[in-house]
Amino acid sequence: MKKHILALLLSTAAITAAPAMAQNGGFTGPANTNSQQQGGFNGPDVATTTVEQAKSMRDDSWVVLEGNLVRKVGDELYEFRDRSGTINVEIDDKDWRGLTVNPQDKVRLEGEVDKDWNSVEIDVKRITKP
Repeated sequence: MKKHILALLLSTAAITAAPAMAQNGGFTGPANTNSQQQGGFNGPDVATTTVEQAKSMRDDSWVVLEGNLVRKVGDELYEFRDRSGTINVEIDDKDWRGLTVNPQDKVRLEGEVDKDWNSVEIDVKRITKP
């Protein structure tokens, strides 16, 4: 009787775990046989903004900056530099998504202008290496 209960419990666990494992996706062999492609826009990308332009934009404006993170100036706060100047950018720990950069690496930042009474910074939503 104990063997039957154990077999029933194991088969139930295997049945309930199978859908969860299938949802993870990922690489399954030497060649990915999934030829289905995702749709989306096929055309010019968002134009990049310079630091100088970003400083004069309205609060909550969407910007894309390309340049270098120069140094860390606080918790989740960094100094960013491009050819037009420098600006502080806030990058939440979760937004790094495992990416590691140093001051020599060119990065692409996508985010919103965050204006206060006497300061402007960028609230970064996505960081990548172009």
